[in-house]
Amino acid sequence: MNLVARRRRIARLTVAGQRLGYLLYLTAIALFFTGFATRFHNALVTATIACLVVGSLVLAPAIIFSYAVRAADRDDPLPE
Repeated sequence: MNLVARRRRIARLTVAGQRLGYLLYLTAIALFFTGFATRFHNALVTATIACLVVGSLVLAPAIIFSYAVRAADRDDPLPE
């Protein structure tokens, strides 16, 4: 696999990771307000915390790698 294809693949994965991470954050917010409006059951609290933890584990590397891909494109532009 050449460098251009590898960089594009990583860029696609970072976009997917960011979407998934932000979607998990949004789900955690919705679960929190659902619990706030009703009662905070154990399952609801567990699901909220799980969404926050998994969202953080997915989103942080995706953001870092997206900055890395953009910096690599800026510093070392490759022909398409």
